[in-house]
Amino acid sequence: MIALDLRNPQTGRPRAQGHPAQAIAGGLLIATTILVICHEWSGLAVFALPAAITTFGAIALLALRVAWSRRLYLLIGVALFAVVVAVLPGWRDAAAAAFGTASFIAAFFTALMTIRSVAASSPSIQACGMFLAQQPPGRRYLALTIGGHLFGLILSYGAISLLGSLAASSVAKEPDPEIRAHRKRRMLVAIQRGFVSTLPWSPLAFAVAISTTLVPGASWSGAVLPCLVSALILSGTGWALDTIFKPRLTVPRPAARAEGGWLKAMAPLLVLLAILLSCVTAIWAVADLRIIAAVMSVVPIIALVWAGIQGQGEEGALRHIGNRAAAFAVRDLPGNGPELVLLVMAGFIGTIGGQLAAAVVPGTGFDLAALPTWSVLLILFWLIPVAGQIGMNPILAVSLMAPLLPTPEALGVAPSTVIVAITGGWALSGSTSPFTASTLLIGSLGGVSATHVGLRWNSVYALTCGFVLSLWVLLLAILS
Repeated sequence: MIALDLRNPQTGRPRAQGHPAQAIAGGLLIATTILVICHEWSGLAVFALPAAITTFGAIALLALRVAWSRRLYLLIGVALFAVVVAVLPGWRDAAAAAFGTASFIAAFFTALMTIRSVAASSPSIQACGMFLAQQPPGRRYLALTIGGHLFGLILSYGAISLLGSLAASSVAKEPDPEIRAHRKRRMLVAIQRGFVSTLPWSPLAFAVAISTTLVPGASWSGAVLPCLVSALILSGTGWALDTIFKPRLTVPRPAARAEGGWLKAMAPLLVLLAILLSCVTAIWAVADLRIIAAVMSVVPIIALVWAGIQGQGEEGALRHIGNRAAAFAVRDLPGNGPELVLLVMAGFIGTIGGQLAAAVVPGTGFDLAALPTWSVLLILFWLIPVAGQIGMNPILAVSLMAPLLPTPEALGVAPSTVIVAITGGWALSGSTSPFTASTLLIGSLGGVSATHVGLRWNSVYALTCGFVLSLWVLLLAILS
């Protein structure tokens, strides 16, 4: 029997333990992940109902300790479910789809959190981030954009927290207030733009996971190449704008040069990415699985192995794995309760609301199929960032819109073109919406509001990227 020690390995002090209900919620989310993975591998519907029960059991417990703005999503979901039961003859199918989406989102988030939790405490990953934050002015923006992208693949929003904190602490040492203000803004938006450029293509991103599920005939393998072009547009545009509109300082001052070479400094992160992507690709190629299912299956295993490697020495690998697993279940995972409640309920509301809209809207005479293909694609692309300005999560916006869309075949385009439109709009929302985690984090680190980040710091960037990405979507539609 392995004794569990919930002390913090860095301080030696007992870890903060959450409310018992939160610990139970963490256990239920882990159970959800196992059930969803079993469903993906076996295709058996028997796992669907238990997964839905564990998911909403966890969400109900987490909702006890989140703000009312998050609980409101839960209340809306319950009310909308009651309406669907009352008015839709086929409400059981709509409910099954909504519960399935919610369970998938909870499982996907939990799986990604495993590696995010282990990576955040890794000294080698911290060293990678510090190396990027200390780059000289001539290459700092590009370095942080690349770093934001690479870290974003592993840590998701945690990349902004990690790199942003390191950047902020580095900037704080600058005595000149003018230089400090410009440098902080440029470093933080570089990190954010690097992160959002992962959204169009990364198999670990919700944008890809949700869109490939909702668009008929779509797959990650079929969309990854054009989506990588979207990522290059998002990251390259940011770098170009920063270069063109570089602020003129009255007292220029050189920054300290980072020590060490790029390959040596970034090796831990690059090795981790290589292992992760190769394992995911191998399972996806051998087994008859969606790439997203391969991600959910592989990531927790890599996290456990990595935790064991970190624990080698005086604590011991098995003991460390046990301690980290316990801390993850009772503290780390429930600690993301607000984000989990938002994401899961956005998926539930969007899916069941979309089913309701698909049954009701045709009776109003509204039909997107009657519009030209180019206009449908552009509406889809721009709707997501516009909806983000009024607080609509991209998962909610896309899930509501998807049932109303004509199929790619009816539009006369490849499914990958629709994926490019959705994920491109999702990325723009991630850089401009004052309600997304990325802008909220950047605003907090920069000492400004999320609205200031989205509409002041990123307005020109978003409009420029939006224009170029719109052309890219239209070009793909023509070539389809």
